[in-house]
Amino acid sequence: MTTFATNYKYIKKMGNKPNKYIAVAYKLYTITDGKSELVEEAPADKPFRFISGFGLTLDDFEKAIDDLEENADFDFTLTPDKAYGEYVEERILDLDKSIFSINGKFDNENIFKDAIVPLQNEDGNRFMGHVLDITDDKVKIDLNHPLAGKELNFKGRVIETREATAQEVQSIINAMNNEGGCGCGCEDCEGGCNHEEGGCDHKEGCDHEHHHEHGEGCGCGHCH
Repeated sequence: MTTFATNYKYIKKMGNKPNKYIAVAYKLYTITDGKSELVEEAPADKPFRFISGFGLTLDDFEKAIDDLEENADFDFTLTPDKAYGEYVEERILDLDKSIFSINGKFDNENIFKDAIVPLQNEDGNRFMGHVLDITDDKVKIDLNHPLAGKELNFKGRVIETREATAQEVQSIINAMNNEGGCGCGCEDCEGGCNHEEGGCDHKEGCDHEHHHEHGEGCGCGHCH
């Protein structure tokens, strides 16, 4: 199960604040015109777990729960600028269909309307794209985060919080080094994109939201 609480980047530990191992159960609602809609749930038996101080979650999500004690309840709302930003029309691209060809043949098995596909730009940065449409020569891809422009309301409880062990911290560092970081924001996609062969598996490796799995470590290049 993936989580919408995850950000696209990691950041350096700030100050001397210790890294924490945090597990939270929560429900995530989007708020539109005053109406709430449940979009995700991390139940108590399968909580969202992360190590603080590495940018593995949205900054303001982490700030809201970092100082809470175990069993504490929380209910907070993040505006788009504190979550996944505004929806940007310029992040909808018409890419040449040839980009999605393997050995000269279009990849019909994995590239279809509403498919989520792993991409990378010419600098090697990885990210995910949502296929909106396919024409004779183009594939329309949306690089916006699926929750871009949304106001997010998190309601839940802290299941566990403690100082992370040295081994847990090192495992995060190792995972980041192995993945080359936790991914990139869509704003880094400049100069065209390439369909990534041999990168993230279409069926198992990645999801549209670019989020990490519940548990330690980075997800599939994150682009989470």
